[in-house]
Amino acid sequence: MKHHHRTALRAGAIAGASLIALAGCSAGGAEDPDAAAEAGGELTIWAWEPTLEAVVEAYEAENEGVDIELVNAGTGNDQYTALQNAIQAGSGVPDVAQIEYFAVPQFAIAESLADISDLGAADLDGTFAPGPWNAVSQGDAIVGMPMDSGPMAMFYNEAVFERLGVAVPTTWEEYVQAARDLRAADPSVSITNDTGDAGLATSLMWQSGAEPFAVDGTTVAVDLEGDAARYAEIWQPLIDEELFAPVTSWSDEWFAGMNDGTIASITTGAWMPANLETGAPDAAGDWRVAPMPQWEAGGAASAENGGSSLAVTADSEQAALAYDFLEYATTGDGVQIRLDAGAFPATTADLESQEFLDVEFEYFGGQQANQVFADSSANVVDGWSYLPYQVYANSIFNDTVGQAYVGDTTIVDGLAAWQEQIDAYGEEQGFTIE
Repeated sequence: MKHHHRTALRAGAIAGASLIALAGCSAGGAEDPDAAAEAGGELTIWAWEPTLEAVVEAYEAENEGVDIELVNAGTGNDQYTALQNAIQAGSGVPDVAQIEYFAVPQFAIAESLADISDLGAADLDGTFAPGPWNAVSQGDAIVGMPMDSGPMAMFYNEAVFERLGVAVPTTWEEYVQAARDLRAADPSVSITNDTGDAGLATSLMWQSGAEPFAVDGTTVAVDLEGDAARYAEIWQPLIDEELFAPVTSWSDEWFAGMNDGTIASITTGAWMPANLETGAPDAAGDWRVAPMPQWEAGGAASAENGGSSLAVTADSEQAALAYDFLEYATTGDGVQIRLDAGAFPATTADLESQEFLDVEFEYFGGQQANQVFADSSANVVDGWSYLPYQVYANSIFNDTVGQAYVGDTTIVDGLAAWQEQIDAYGEEQGFTIE
């Protein structure tokens, strides 16, 4: 069996950025990507994902006439703000930008991303897992190529559950009881941490089958008080009974809790193993991976959390060359380069390959965790949409729903406040709110 070790990766930050004004531009009529690569040229790529460095080096080695400047303009929102500023200024816009799936609609509706359908992307249906592919397919346009994916799973410290005699939960109802049982057996242990996370909340809604955001062009309907509020049935008792570890994800305290066993599980994307390996090294061999707890016993529903695309900007004068790089990085030799460095694939061929499925993770006691992740990817619930201003919506989550964690409101009331502010912002930006 092939053994596995990863370099640290992290999902991009979920934060706010103002919506750019509506505009229009496309990559129609561009030259052939193969010819563009042979002719050579210069590209500027903005991305924070570390495995792209090796991909850029390999691409340049295969295409001697191409010179790529890879720029880390910030993670998540920091880059989005810089990108929007460059677009508004009309200068300094990169040819390619890394854009997380939840942020794609915000740039797509402003037509700041090139439609790459005619460059070859229209022929790639089925190449990628449905969740990531749907994220970059905006209406009739394809505005990016999936770089990775984040099908969700529950990572749990098996040693802690066994020591305290608590069964690993398979449903969310069991999850709440497990949280109580862990705390009763050892007051220092929390089943997980949470201080208010828009990405986690929307992923739980997604898995439950809720569709709180309906988008049709510039017409938007938001419903956070119907099915979307279902997750409050599980999350509110955990808040009320103070069963969460009150630490923020990605903080030093978070890693320390996973390292010493006081945080017993996390439910997140398949990109997480590298972060456990580097952030919680003392717990190597203790952690395992299981499917997400289910809303209904015997279910297999999943959702995405995190993951990014690579998109050609509408302002790029090298759209064909930029697309050739995207193909290399997301469907060509660059995929294996990134997998070897610890990325999780969005390509169905890799998700289904036996070599990938048979990888043994030393950190997880030799478990073939990719089998859990691949099943999760195949079971992502259809029908989910993000807002065309999801970046902004996520930025005000803690001012609304997040107040439930400090005792000022409930999740349900917070969701109503979140919806009210989302609707108001959408109207201010010129959207029709239904």
